[in-house]
Amino acid sequence: MAPAIPTAMERPHFIGIGGAGMSGIAQILARRGAKVAGSDAKESETAEALRAVGATVHIGHAAEHLAADATSVVVSSAIRADNPELVRAAELSIPVVHRSDALAALMGGLRAIAVAGTHGKTTTTSMLAVALTELGLDPSYAIGGDLAGPGTNARHGEGDIFVAEADESDRSFQKYDPEVAIVLNVELDHHANYASMDEIYDSFETFVGKVVPGGTLVVSADQTGAVELTRRVRDLSSLKVVTYGQDEHADVRVHRITPRGLTSEVTVLLGGKYLTFTVSVPGRHYALNAVAALAAGVALGIPAHNLASALGKYTGVKRRLQLKGEAAGVQVIDSYAHHPTEMTADLEAMRAAATDSRLLVVFQPHLFSRTQELGTEMGRALALADASVVLDIYPAREDPIPGVTSALIIDAARAAGAGVTTVHDKTAVPDVIAGMARPGDLVLTMGAGDVTDLGPLILARLS
Repeated sequence: MAPAIPTAMERPHFIGIGGAGMSGIAQILARRGAKVAGSDAKESETAEALRAVGATVHIGHAAEHLAADATSVVVSSAIRADNPELVRAAELSIPVVHRSDALAALMGGLRAIAVAGTHGKTTTTSMLAVALTELGLDPSYAIGGDLAGPGTNARHGEGDIFVAEADESDRSFQKYDPEVAIVLNVELDHHANYASMDEIYDSFETFVGKVVPGGTLVVSADQTGAVELTRRVRDLSSLKVVTYGQDEHADVRVHRITPRGLTSEVTVLLGGKYLTFTVSVPGRHYALNAVAALAAGVALGIPAHNLASALGKYTGVKRRLQLKGEAAGVQVIDSYAHHPTEMTADLEAMRAAATDSRLLVVFQPHLFSRTQELGTEMGRALALADASVVLDIYPAREDPIPGVTSALIIDAARAAGAGVTTVHDKTAVPDVIAGMARPGDLVLTMGAGDVTDLGPLILARLS
């Protein structure tokens, strides 16, 4: 049975209820019996999915959308202080609760697995959610992406396990007290909130320090930042550290990753025994995510061979190398990658999966601050493609930074020998791709913004 709903969460109002993180919390609360309401900037399938579980969803932000009897207003770090509903909350003296505090309240009293890292959080959380459900453990989970369709990013289960994606971008992951924490990697990102790697390490140390006494940290033995974090937290006496990866000293050692088209076969050495299982998505990085999920489940006491078999049931999450369709002999795939490391990993995975195909990329940079700091590395990553189309920067929550444009990426890509086409009008992309693509090619729409909307339009144009 799920823990009782905190009083503040009995009638919550979510500003930006359609967001990936917010919608999952809203859905779980609605399933637990809370009277959920909220607003979002535009109509969406996610809004409809929330209405289907009893939530009231307003389109647009207006003070009158906030009911006077709301017990709290839930916000993310993206909500600005002048939002009319937030202003109205202050006038009515309604408590304002950050998304991370609401999620922490949902996890209270349950065995929590919190998945952190600069990349791979959504995939690893999804793998665990699918595997634990397959094993009949009926977990609750909150993920930053949809498993199958709108509304599948969260679930209220009757089991005692809660799997959550833990966001480091605004330090909100420091609010959780997991039994098992996973750290996939530690890199400098979110430049508006972190000025240096030292700040990043301090933040992750705080997160790891919140693991309950006797709990477990599952951490990469391969990635440089994760190795440094492990060195920093080794002396925490109440913490069990389990490393995983291809390093020969890893506690869960990856013996072999064998690509098999759009899947991989993974063999690990665990507890002195070899264990082989299938990962139904391509790429070394996804195989390693599955091994992290395996190690975390074992830390909760789940038999490794059962969990390994169940992990094979995971077939992907929306926007993580998601096949959108095929037209005129051209496959269109969608990637959420927006950091150079993620971009490189997804492009290499596509190369390994389709060695005889040309790879065409439509890339939309995400955030001015990220482009300013990592634009050169993004451009170098695009050199892995046969040809790229680069769009203007998707601003998300940020205001423009003078002098920071997609040109930073384009110049670096061309310097690395990449063929790049600049397109400022997003609506022109389907025609541009139709003029470039030929049967057998792969087209990858890449980025964390609305570039994902182009996949169906490209397919329609190719048809």
